[in-house]
Amino acid sequence: MLIRGKGVPLWRQIHSQIEAQIASSVYEPGDRLPSENSLSREYGVNRHTIRRALSVLQKDGLIRVEQGRGSFVREPVIDYQVSRRTRFSENLSRQHRRPGNIQLTAVDTEADSLVAEALGVEPGTVITCITSAGEADGQRISYAKSYFPRSLFPGMVRVHRQTGSITQTLKHFGINDYSRKRTRIIARNPTSEEATELRQPRNRPVLVTESINVDLNGVPVEFGICLFASDWVQIIIESSE
Repeated sequence: MLIRGKGVPLWRQIHSQIEAQIASSVYEPGDRLPSENSLSREYGVNRHTIRRALSVLQKDGLIRVEQGRGSFVREPVIDYQVSRRTRFSENLSRQHRRPGNIQLTAVDTEADSLVAEALGVEPGTVITCITSAGEADGQRISYAKSYFPRSLFPGMVRVHRQTGSITQTLKHFGINDYSRKRTRIIARNPTSEEATELRQPRNRPVLVTESINVDLNGVPVEFGICLFASDWVQIIIESSE
């Protein structure tokens, strides 16, 4: 299968052959590639050569490597639309993705200066923080912390534990709809905690949105910090016109 002694490195030939197999749908999006040991036997080369070929395929954006699980053909990147009315499940459902939302924690805490400014309260004010993780077709793509003024939502932790949904919890308090007032987007490397929750390496950047949601009267009801896995998601800004 490989041409030796002709000036083309073996890893490059393996790269080209796997690339052609992906292009011709021998391996389809989401498929797991054979293990390094299997590819090493198939091509008659050492594992170092296979790793180099896979590394370049990953840099080319053709595959993704999951620690402990193997190499997979990359699925199409999710276009996550940010507009005046941004909803996680709706965003994914429009792209025929199966949304999943895992509620991790819900606690009352004190607002730091960033959260206080966004919610229009004094630093140190008691607020509610709900931490969650978002999935698309079972793949972890986001990790979010949402902050709410406790003065507007007394007992929110208890209500949220009963409903398991931020949207349903807000409806319990009479907030049937809300809109996005402002979104700030930055890119950075995740912390150890964030990388663990996103199930990715710390040296892989994440996209971070800091957003303020307001009720129909323009009163801030939520400040959210959401981290998106940059190899799974690209953020699209919709015009408000």
